[in-house]
Amino acid sequence: MKKRWIFVLLATLMLVLTGCESVQERANTQDTWSKIAQKNQVVVGLDDSFVPMGFEKKNGQLTGYDIDLAKAVFKQYGIHVSFQTIDWSMNVTELRNGTIDLLWNGYSITPERKKKVAFSRPYLRNRQVLVVKKDSGINSFKQMKKYELGMQTGSTAEQWYETKQNVLHAKKTVLYDTISNSFLDLNAGRIQGILLDEVYANYYIAHMTKSKDYKVIQNDNVPKDLFAVGMRKGDKTLRKKVNAGLVRLQKNGILAKLNKKWFGKESNYLGR
Repeated sequence: MKKRWIFVLLATLMLVLTGCESVQERANTQDTWSKIAQKNQVVVGLDDSFVPMGFEKKNGQLTGYDIDLAKAVFKQYGIHVSFQTIDWSMNVTELRNGTIDLLWNGYSITPERKKKVAFSRPYLRNRQVLVVKKDSGINSFKQMKKYELGMQTGSTAEQWYETKQNVLHAKKTVLYDTISNSFLDLNAGRIQGILLDEVYANYYIAHMTKSKDYKVIQNDNVPKDLFAVGMRKGDKTLRKKVNAGLVRLQKNGILAKLNKKWFGKESNYLGR
């Protein structure tokens, strides 16, 4: 009887593993552009609290730099962009399962992510910074070894922190589903610092009523990163369409206008 149950468990496990492999293989080999064009819709996955890239306003409307940019790219092809809020820690799973077609939400290119997804051309420079309360007495990354550090689950900050880096080591790390929740704990004194994207930190703090209560700390030893659009490796046509759309936006000045609108900078950057 025991042997029979072991056989059943092994058979079930094999089915699960086979299913996982088939989903991954399909994501790595299938080009879905014809389906997207037929439906006249592409689905973008995002964390709707990531200001200023993509976030929900008080009236429930989605707005942000990446929202505007995605719409501008696919307007060129006459395709509607649908935005789907997801659990950001499950973003690759949602992509591979076909729940969404793109990850377009301040998504940094990293070696770990390159193993799982394909990237468009980078369209925005970024880096990870440390945010603390101004009266905390913390002035450097090294001082965090005595304190507790917050990060978002599945974020670039978490990925970088977990690498073999020798720049930042906190007494304890706390993971959050959203960065806004980490700010709540920072204000309550439950953590003493937050590691996050510079674009988020600068925009979020600037729009807080007590913005002068915070300090953004940079460190030149933290590698700079680039924002790009993530997609399934099999979607070669979609990748070409996104890249071509970004190039046209750079040439016609719309990319520069969006940078001015959201960041106040006269940047027209588009990497390769």
